[in-house]
Amino acid sequence: MPHAYSRATKAHDNTDGIRLQKLLAQAGFGSRRKCEEIILDGRVEVDGELVTELGTRVDPKRQQVRVDGSRVRINPNHVTLALNKPRKVLSTMDDPKGRFTLRDIVGDKYERIFHMGRLDYDSEGLILMTNDGELSQHVMHPRYEVAKTYIATLEGRISGTVCRRLVSQGVQLDDGWIKLDHCAILDSSRDTTLVKVVLHSGKNRVVRRIFGAVGFPVKRLVRTQIGPIKLGDIKPGSYRVLSQTEVRSLSKEVGL
Repeated sequence: MPHAYSRATKAHDNTDGIRLQKLLAQAGFGSRRKCEEIILDGRVEVDGELVTELGTRVDPKRQQVRVDGSRVRINPNHVTLALNKPRKVLSTMDDPKGRFTLRDIVGDKYERIFHMGRLDYDSEGLILMTNDGELSQHVMHPRYEVAKTYIATLEGRISGTVCRRLVSQGVQLDDGWIKLDHCAILDSSRDTTLVKVVLHSGKNRVVRRIFGAVGFPVKRLVRTQIGPIKLGDIKPGSYRVLSQTEVRSLSKEVGL
């Protein structure tokens, strides 16, 4: 059981840190007043010790802060982006053949930024980028594979029975069996079917390979969500900076 925090990190002992309620507000926990309530309610720990004093100052680069057991991660130099990759753009920062890459979209504004995962050349939609190495490692690590949502346009008219079988039984690919977490038919015509699928796997071209294996090639593929982060209304070839609340939600999803 954590005990009340009493080290020399109080306002009158440490003038170099940031006030705890300000740190929590920057991390997306609400207004300063709301964050003060969170502290007073005994929900905050610093380096494993309970903090209930509002004047407490902390150094977010050296000290670990948790709210309700979840780590608060704040670094003013870190940035995380949600980008809408168009077709015919490589999921890389450079290409020796001179094709369009993610760098053509984000430019050189952010130092050491890199993509977390990929989309194939002909696929579209959400790609997350960050210069937070720890977050990137967790998002891409197989242990923390987050759910990814796609909207796929298929050649042919797929049935609900096939969708259900892909969820319950899966399909065997060259690199093993794989199942969808969710498959729903959104619309269909004589020649095409629009489906929404969710899966955790990060295997290369996995959605295209799954539907190709059951006889319904993918004509168009758009990733609309990664974990708690949604593509929303970001226009193709554009991006936005994630809020601290979104980064916190993503971090929690991957065990940070």
